Amino acid sequence: MSIEKVRAYFKTKGIDERIQEFEISSATVPLAAKALHCEESRIAKTLSFHIGEKVILIVAAGDAKIDNAKYKSQFGTKAKMLSFDEAEPLIGHAVGGICPFAVNEDVEVYLDVSLKRFHTVFPACGSSNSAIELSIDELEEYSGFKKWIDVCKIL
Repeated sequence: MSIEKVRAYFKTKGIDERIQEFEISSATVPLAAKALHCEESRIAKTLSFHIGEKVILIVAAGDAKIDNAKYKSQFGTKAKMLSFDEAEPLIGHAVGGICPFAVNEDVEVYLDVSLKRFHTVFPACGSSNSAIELSIDELEEYSGFKKWIDVCKIL
């Protein structure tokens, strides 16, 4: 199970006890915000895309949306999201629990600047009913991100 991979990863970092699991679903931004009693914007959603044969993840604020022009300028191609069925085998996490932690080795992680306005954010932890509160510095450290990018617009 994907959350167990994330839990094992966070155990090596000494923060596995900070994972929160809920009785209700946190699979979407509105559901996660409800489960966490926070604003939707503080949910760190992880979006998955194809760039040719490569798979990338973009972690963005819950109130952000991919700006197609910015995305194309950054990556040189049109945004093409992974399908529901592709997510788990290509990333290591299923839709609803996709996160930037304990992903498959060849997956690149990018952080969108839409997150920088918050002290802490809440990414998922590999299941549709989990999250962890991380500072932006912790998100950088634990996600193994490649770089900060600006490919979103705030809704």
